[in-house]
Parts: sequence; C-alpha cells; structure tokens
Amino acid sequence: MVAPIQPLSLHPDRLFSSDEKVVAIARELYNEIKDLPIISPHGHTDPSWFNENKNFGNATELFIKPDHYVFRMLYSQGIKLTDLGIPQHGLQGDRAQAASVDPKKAWQIFADNYHLFPGTPSGYWLDSVFSEVFGFTEKLCSANAQQYYDVITAQLATPEYKPHALMDRFNIELIATTEGALDVLPHHRAIKDTPMAKRVITTFRPDDVVDASREDFVENLAKLGELTNENTATWQGYLDAIRARREYFKTEGRATATDHGHPSAITADLSPLECQKLLTKCLAGDATPQEQELFRGQMLTELAGMSIQDGLVMQIHPGAHRNHNQPIFDVFGRDKGCDIPSQTEYVNALKPLLSKYGNDPKLNIILFTLDETTYSRELAPLAGHYPSLKLGPAWWFHDSPAGMLRFRQQVTETAGFYNTVGFNDDTRAFLSIPARHDVARRVDCRYLAELVTNHQITLTEAHTLAYQLTYGLVKKAYKID
Repeated sequence: MVAPIQPLSLHPDRLFSSDEKVVAIARELYNEIKDLPIISPHGHTDPSWFNENKNFGNATELFIKPDHYVFRMLYSQGIKLTDLGIPQHGLQGDRAQAASVDPKKAWQIFADNYHLFPGTPSGYWLDSVFSEVFGFTEKLCSANAQQYYDVITAQLATPEYKPHALMDRFNIELIATTEGALDVLPHHRAIKDTPMAKRVITTFRPDDVVDASREDFVENLAKLGELTNENTATWQGYLDAIRARREYFKTEGRATATDHGHPSAITADLSPLECQKLLTKCLAGDATPQEQELFRGQMLTELAGMSIQDGLVMQIHPGAHRNHNQPIFDVFGRDKGCDIPSQTEYVNALKPLLSKYGNDPKLNIILFTLDETTYSRELAPLAGHYPSLKLGPAWWFHDSPAGMLRFRQQVTETAGFYNTVGFNDDTRAFLSIPARHDVARRVDCRYLAELVTNHQITLTEAHTLAYQLTYGLVKKAYKID
C-alpha cells in the first residue's frame, strides 16, 4: 500500500511549548529577534562556494553528499554509501569519486526513506528548507521524489540560488569556515579585497599537526616545516611553525578563532625537555596511545598560551570517538557519520591549562561537550568561575530542540547567560543554516518565556536576553566587529 502524500506546513508557534501563557510570551520575544542577522562563527561550509559563487549542481549534491546527519541515518538502515554516491577518500578507497551514481537514483533512495527522519533535528531542518527555501507544500516521499529533485535542481541553476544571493536572502552577516593548519587558504585569499571578505572568514584547526595518533601525522609535520621554513623535529621549531600558521590564518583568512577537536579534554604542563622527548617519540612512531594523548594535552596548553599572544579565541570540543567504524573510515575517510560521543571529564583534565593560564584576561576559551552529564556538574561551575571560560551551545548530537532546552536548564543557574556564547550551527549543509538558527532562537525564547511565567525574570530582562542570546553574545565571544 502506497502511503498518501502528506501536506508540508510549519506551524508559526512551533517549539514554543504547549502552555499558552508561555507561548504568548515566547511569540512576543521571537517576533522581536527572528529577523536579526545570522552570525555563524563555527562551521564547515566549503569556502569555494563564497569565492567562486557558482550555482550548486543538483539536489543530491547539495542535500545528501555533504551532510553526514543525512547519510548516517540512511546507512544505519542498511543503505550503502556507494549507492548514495558518497566519495571514497579513505586509505583503501580510490581517492576519487565513488563509482558513478545517477543523482536521481540516489535522491529516490533518500525520498523512499524520508520516513526515517521525523522527530530528528535533520527532519526538522529539511522540512524547513523544503518549505521556506523551495516553497514545497507536500512532504517529500517516494511518489513526489522526482518532482522534488527536478524543482530543486532547476531552482539551483538560477542566479537567486547562487551562494552570494543566498547569503543575502538568509541574512547571514558573517560565516566562518574551518581549515586545517596546512591549508594555504586560496579561496579566502581570493576574496580578501572584496566585500565578501567581511562576511566570510576562516578558523584555524591544527588537529592535523597536533594529533600524533593520525596516520598522516609525520607527513603533516614535514609539510608544516616546508610551509614555514622551520625545523619541526625540534620542539621550538615545531611551536614556531604553528605560530607562523596562526598568523597566516589571521592575515590571509581574517581568522578570529581556533578550533580543537581532541578525543578528550586532557591538558598538560611539561618541561621543554620532556616535550622534546615526546615529540621525538611521536615522529619516530614509537609513542604509545597514552603518550599520544599526553602530547595532545600538552599542545592544548601550548595553544592556549599562543591565544594569549595573538588574541585568537580558542574553541575546545572534545569527547568524540572519531571514525568508530573502521571499515568505513578505510574506504571513505573522515567525517562520514561514524563519530560517536564518549564520556568526557573536564575538572581534572583542564586543571594544568587553567592553573597556568586560566586567570589571564587575554585568554578566551569556548568549551563544548558531547557529554550532557557534565553540564551542571562540571562545565557550568567552571565557566561560572574562570574568567577565561565560556560555554559553547548544545552541540552536534545535542543540536536539537530538546538538547538546547536541556542545555539552558542545566547551565543557567550556575553559569548564567553571559558565560555562554549564543548559537553556532557547525554545519556543512549551507541551506540548513537559517533553519538551525531559527530552532535556537525559538527554543531560547521558550526558555526565557518560562522564566517570565514563573516570575524568575521580568519581561524586560527577557527581551534583553533574547537579543543577547541571538546576536550580542556571539559577536562579543568571537571578537567579531
């Protein structure tokens, strides 16, 4: 039996609670802030989009291939990544495009399985994009899959759907991409003297030259030395090379922040001699997993010291067991939906770094977590004390209506609002950005409305906080003028 096509409509009061008193106040707050510009200070969109301003190719290339939220759900139901045309870039892949797949067939598979997404953040974002960006009034399903594909692909070919036009349409004031330490930033350099330079910046992510457990670590340090004319086999030369790359990112990519995706929050404060011995073991391939972890921990402390010197905001988001599915990693490479949250400890892990630098007024650290059990027990008390610490928003697996609400409920009483930094979307899926920010705005307005209804804050305070959570705090935290 073929399921009937369902209407696609977005309720104007969605996510505002079922309590009419809360809804009325949330609606008032939301209407005041819903049209504020979007600041997207942490994401993974392709910088070539903003430099070249070319039309996107087709619906499959835009919605399926770059979005691990989408294809990880499909993979979990037994659908092969090769059937979706996901590129093979792993060690055992061919380092080229996967076997040619008709994008219409991949889209049909997606539509046939769209019933998997209701109740998930991806389902909400996709419905929002389909409705508000492309004007669909029926939910995607098997029966209308090809109509969807043809309409989306045709619209993508028009000038109104080029990246620059969409930036304006979405009211994106600023978006930050993320590049590895070895990236020479060709696209950011190309837009450097154009109006787009004020709207698209880079973020420095040195994991490729800091994580000694990576299969390409030794090769990457050699490349780092070539780029900077430093001897990266020596501890001082290695640190100087990283400093040089940070300055390059500031100058050529207008970076205001760094980004560190370590497995844990462990930090260390070793002597220079101990650091040299550790670096030598890592380069020789003789370091144990524990020594590799210690090396990463030492580097977080070193990078914090560099942030004090050059002013870059430091983002630390630990707790992901990367590439958990080894066969998928071997064939398809990183960022293929195989990263799994793990238990993360912060109080003892961060103490070496905070003991050395935590009270320095020039240090700005934004902490993220995939371990929600730490919100009220560890993160809120840390951010509620150390002037160098702020809390990033509900992130990744918790970037959802319920996850955002849990975040506010568990951190606010100890850390307050002003020790948080607003919202960031952390996305590769460009068209989902306004939908993701809209979710955050609605949930924040709901939470503030609940506080007003409970007589914990005044309506005037709620209006001020709604603005700050949407726009003010993020610009301050990321030093965006």
